[in-house]
Amino acid sequence: MTAPNPNAMSFPDQLAHIQSYMGKLGESQPETLEAFKALHKAGGKEGALSAKTKELIALAIAVASRCDGCICFHTHDALKAGATAEEVHEALGVAILMGGGPALMYATHVVEAIEQFEQQGV
Repeated sequence: MTAPNPNAMSFPDQLAHIQSYMGKLGESQPETLEAFKALHKAGGKEGALSAKTKELIALAIAVASRCDGCICFHTHDALKAGATAEEVHEALGVAILMGGGPALMYATHVVEAIEQFEQQGV
């Protein structure tokens, strides 16, 4: 196993970085970004499943899909929705079940992101 890259951006910094570039993309593609925001809002809305449960599902899919940007956003949003580290870890177990070894590698990114976001009080 290789050591983490000390020059890598923290997950809180990644979140801010991605948000800033999403804003820039939104300037040139406002309809697309507005539609995506509406989809995100509709998909995460409370219903038969809580917003927290939906964020845990989204996070598990992000891990199984190997999307670090998605992992960053949905780790943050799951914690903000009230998910505990224990709940996130259970969701990671499902992601690993569905995604195997590659998902396990990306699940470790979530564990690191939890530590970083919790240090910031999320």
